Amino acid sequence: MTEHKKLLLATNNRGKLREYAQLLKGVPFGLITLADAGISIEVSETGSTMLANAVKKATEYAQISGLITMADDSGLEVDALGGEPGVMSRRYAGENSTDEERNEFLLKKIRQVSWDKRTARFRCIIAISLPNGSVETVDGICEGVIAYEPKGYNGFGYDPIFYLSELGKSMAELTLEEKNRLSHRARAATKAKAILENLTE
Repeated sequence: MTEHKKLLLATNNRGKLREYAQLLKGVPFGLITLADAGISIEVSETGSTMLANAVKKATEYAQISGLITMADDSGLEVDALGGEPGVMSRRYAGENSTDEERNEFLLKKIRQVSWDKRTARFRCIIAISLPNGSVETVDGICEGVIAYEPKGYNGFGYDPIFYLSELGKSMAELTLEEKNRLSHRARAATKAKAILENLTE
């Protein structure tokens, strides 16, 4: 597999790209983005689960690019909302809603929920696909609580309202280094690195 020197990161999300650049340090690949590869096609997330979306993006972009491709889908699961927003995390407050609008929408839905019932988790599924369609998947989970109001300016998405009890901070109050030690994406990426290292043996 040594002829595959590049790993395509199948996302245009700048926050994710920044995190993965740190999380995948040391892998035996040069990381390239969709923009680097000149790919403007957008693979739609039509799956009913995060797993289906991650696999769909990884396999389709691998076929388009001819490169080993890594894609993820991640989301927030709030217990008081029966696991919502889940796979709909990015579109929870509407197709083109901002991070702030999604956070506000979610907070309104659980406004009356007591602290002990505001448990939630971030889940990340990573899929790694070869151009021939072969795919492997891993996942990572980070448990927390939905805060009463947003705090912090780091991170993206639901980070400002995701409170980590053991640290006494929201995810958005952590430095990138702190987040990359415990986040759902960090935990999934650690497993993904093992797969990528095997691909070059």
